[in-house]
Amino acid sequence: MKIAITGCNGSVGQRVVVLALKLGHTVLGIDLTEQGNEPEEIGPYAEQFAFVQTDLSDYSCVLELLRGHEAVIHLAAIRYPADYVVKAHNTNVVLSWNILRASAELGITRIAQASSVNVITMVYSQQARFEYFPIDESHPCLPDEPYGLSKVICELQADTIVRRYPSMRIASLRLHWSVPNRAYARQGITDPERKSKDLWGYVQEDSGAEAFMLAITKDDLPWTGHQQFFIVAPEIAYEGDSGELKEKFWPKVPVREGKEIAGKVGFFDCSKAQRLLGWVHRD
Repeated sequence: MKIAITGCNGSVGQRVVVLALKLGHTVLGIDLTEQGNEPEEIGPYAEQFAFVQTDLSDYSCVLELLRGHEAVIHLAAIRYPADYVVKAHNTNVVLSWNILRASAELGITRIAQASSVNVITMVYSQQARFEYFPIDESHPCLPDEPYGLSKVICELQADTIVRRYPSMRIASLRLHWSVPNRAYARQGITDPERKSKDLWGYVQEDSGAEAFMLAITKDDLPWTGHQQFFIVAPEIAYEGDSGELKEKFWPKVPVREGKEIAGKVGFFDCSKAQRLLGWVHRD
């Protein structure tokens, strides 16, 4: 399969590129920044990989770059609120729309775009807001900052595109903190209070990459149109007990019937990704 991967030089993008190449696909990597220290794993697959440095805010450029491809993985974005004014919001919204609209124009029906757990009111917000645990895709999305809002809008844009182009299948993957392994994440969570708005979560980077590849390559997925998926490790990264963390920091948040927050059990329910993508987190 010929796959275009935007944001290929980012930490997530590099792992997606490596996995796509290892699976035998031909990859066009696209990024605003020039290539730097690309993963050594790309070396043996150099003939399958090409790179283009460009600004994806130019729609005509996007249209030409995507021409001839069978699938797109869209990762290019500003990954935090930046100036908390316009930069992250305007950049992310425009890039997502250009990718989705160009794909529709070109008849590309398999797309996966990077969303974020921050579509809900989390770490970048003034005050986190959780309706229940574990959080699933039915949870309200009410960010109060531009990054989370940009991801909500990117998902809404996907809803809009598939209404007009119903043959398209778009997955919006709501990634948590992408890291090499749980030990790395654990080292970054020495203060449980500082990470309380982030719910002590993470996703192993190669497992996250697998979710993107499943979304665009599997032929027997039991869904069409646009679907959102939380992509988070099933266990918390912090060494403490998740039940104790809940009682200390979020005592008023109810736990859904039939669910339990205890031991190392995380605060996100990723069963939809397992059911509809066949994705299971690997660490």
